[in-house]
Amino acid sequence: MTRRKRRRQLKIRRALVLTVLAALLLLVAVSVVRCVGKRNRGKIAAKETEDFSVTLRFAGDINFADDYYPMQHYKKIGAKSVRDVIDPEYVKLMNDADLMWINNEFCYSDRGEPYPGKAYTFRADPKHVRLLTEMGVDVAGLANNHVFDYQEEALLDTFETLKGADIPYVGAGRDIDEAASPVYAKAGPLKVAFVAAERAEKHQVVTREATKEQAGVLRCYDNERFVASIREAAGHADYVIALPHWGTEHSTELEDAQIDGAKEYLDAGADAVIGAHPHVLQGISFYDGKPIAYSLGNFWFDNYDTMTAIFELRVTGKVSSADGEKSGKISGLKTELILYPGRQKDMETRPAADDAERDEIFKHLEDISDGITINDKGIVTYD
Repeated sequence: MTRRKRRRQLKIRRALVLTVLAALLLLVAVSVVRCVGKRNRGKIAAKETEDFSVTLRFAGDINFADDYYPMQHYKKIGAKSVRDVIDPEYVKLMNDADLMWINNEFCYSDRGEPYPGKAYTFRADPKHVRLLTEMGVDVAGLANNHVFDYQEEALLDTFETLKGADIPYVGAGRDIDEAASPVYAKAGPLKVAFVAAERAEKHQVVTREATKEQAGVLRCYDNERFVASIREAAGHADYVIALPHWGTEHSTELEDAQIDGAKEYLDAGADAVIGAHPHVLQGISFYDGKPIAYSLGNFWFDNYDTMTAIFELRVTGKVSSADGEKSGKISGLKTELILYPGRQKDMETRPAADDAERDEIFKHLEDISDGITINDKGIVTYD
């Protein structure tokens, strides 16, 4: 073998050795990167699981009808905003909520005729919807026995008025599909569903039920359709609130339909039941750890001197994500019921004036409820 051939073979061997070494180094480097990447991904995922807390607040019956006591008083004193008749502390509480719901117990319109033979009919100038905006209302409840007081024209005007104010409404609609549809809203990372229905009228059922062909409210004398809406909401939301309009006016005694119905709604997937209609506060209960407020009472509705409260559901939990991108997965939900007691008096509404009035309202609610305690912060617990 010549000297030239030996040199050539040595060069080939050196090249092969260097190639093998380079490949080995590359494999080691890739392995290290993969290991580090896995550790980092674990750290990112851990950092992106966050606690959250949201406030969902509710107030009872309101009435902006121009020919009834509250708005007559509003005009008489020359009020310029809702803060002149509802204490600014309450108005701030409502505006500070992540979501605020109220029972809109009248229609907005300058059209229509009073329902024949009905004792009380309430219609408000559509411009009064600005008061809802001032109150920070996010969802208006229309499943009640006064939204149809001036019949179809006024009901349709009510929908348009709320739509124009960018305030979603629940429990009534242009047809049964809209009336029965849940309203969805976000509170922080939490997707909340509101579902509402009405069964308040007993002797004269005149508030029209929505059908495929006509506008009206969703009724729940028979719970089948309301329960179906709750189940639908539970399949599309993280948290579901059932809002029945029910009970006996000016009575703290619960009807069997309220007690049985609340359980049925919670079994169907609701996380809380918040009722209205009796114009007084009714008792509070819990079922499978979930809160039931049978009646919110009046908030700013008439000329009665009556106890009231803003009810709060404080919902806490965890929201998770992966690889630094929010997935929106909600877990570990817990609900705390908190009350902000007050009084409607002389056509104005304010928080409790002092500790004595606060304690009077809390004791009244404890007395008409079964097995609950309310501490001085308004937090409701049950045995």
